[in-house]
Amino acid sequence: MLEAIGVDGIEDLFEEIPDDLRCGDLESIPPAMSELEVSQLMGERARQDGQPACFIGAGAYDHHIPAAVWQIATRGEFYSAYTPYQAEASQGTLQLLYEYQSMMTALTGMEVSNASMYDGASALAEAILMAVRANRKSKSRRILIPRALHPSYRRVAGNIVKNQDIELVELPFDPEGGHTDISALEPYNGEDIAALVIPQPNFFGVLEDVDALTGWGHRNKVLTIAVVNPLAMSVLSPPGEWGGEGVDICCGEGQPLGAPLSSGGPYFGFLCCRQAIVRQMPGRIIGRTLDQDGNRGFALTLQAREQHIRRSKATSNICTNQGLMVTTATIHLALLGAEGLERTAAACHANTKSLVEQLSIIPGVSPRFNRPVFHERLISLPMEAEAALRALAAHNILGGLDISRDYPELGSAILTCATEKRTPGEIGDFVDKLSRVISLQGGTPCQLQPKES
Repeated sequence: MLEAIGVDGIEDLFEEIPDDLRCGDLESIPPAMSELEVSQLMGERARQDGQPACFIGAGAYDHHIPAAVWQIATRGEFYSAYTPYQAEASQGTLQLLYEYQSMMTALTGMEVSNASMYDGASALAEAILMAVRANRKSKSRRILIPRALHPSYRRVAGNIVKNQDIELVELPFDPEGGHTDISALEPYNGEDIAALVIPQPNFFGVLEDVDALTGWGHRNKVLTIAVVNPLAMSVLSPPGEWGGEGVDICCGEGQPLGAPLSSGGPYFGFLCCRQAIVRQMPGRIIGRTLDQDGNRGFALTLQAREQHIRRSKATSNICTNQGLMVTTATIHLALLGAEGLERTAAACHANTKSLVEQLSIIPGVSPRFNRPVFHERLISLPMEAEAALRALAAHNILGGLDISRDYPELGSAILTCATEKRTPGEIGDFVDKLSRVISLQGGTPCQLQPKES
């Protein structure tokens, strides 16, 4: 290649870069390895992680993924497919994306879905920007956002919108229920508010009174943004029906739909809305049409991103979607169907209920809030949460998330989750180990009944 372009060496390609800007030798980077050596190294590191029983949720969940999902998704037609700009050469990809949109609108009860966003947190930021554009009657650019929403979502949304003169106004959560009580909205009655964010379930796993919150938005001419767990929508009322008229925008993280826990990703964000504001929606929308011979075909219908139009006219400057993750979600949804999703959600709820009931037997351990939850719950501990989780990890149990950094007022507590993958034996082992850890810290030992495996 160097000979073809008339260059003596690779260094000649970088001669325009001043010496003081070069990083020099990269001493900490090891020598190159062969494919075999890399495979062996990664295998060793994977074995070091072990296969712990995962009771952590908080936005990324350890669900069962049927083997067929990734067997189909990694076929060359899907795995290496590029953006379907040429409709005539991309009908398979376009049809799959169209089916994904159809499934997401059915799941959320909304009228329109785009073909994915970067992730759930940035999808919320995009939904906020979309609401500000769509609510032309509002001039305040103020967004009401519950403190019971995922802290990472609040941080990401704040980082993206703060330089656009958008103010995120936090709403407190009820100390007894862990939800956003309708009374928290009373100070804003009649005020100029652009949008209200409504999580379901919220970060604590608690179910919100979504009808009351959405109804408040309708009465006060405030656009409503739902942030939902898609699996929960298979057993809960969909956002398109909240408050009678439904929300205006719905978004969330698609990881529960076929994406594994892979060191933090990749995942994908979904975004749905009412037809009336579809022109404000970022991302791609796939449409179905007929060709000149009357045959069904698919094409990119709306592409309101800076890849396709001038930056100043774009609805979003985040140009990354997650086509492969959307492919897996579509296959996952098609394989499970409505009944399979409902059964999975029900199994998650039942396992979490069983876990909480057994944990509550341990002296000093108790569930924190008194409202219904979906499949995770905040648990108060009689010892430092970080120390308890560290001790459980030594026994190959990932017991939950320490929430003290984001909610110090809640004291020593962990957010724990039990999906459909957790067995009675794993739940019993978690309870037994936590009881022993607490007793070693000076608590009262608890004689637990043996659990059936």
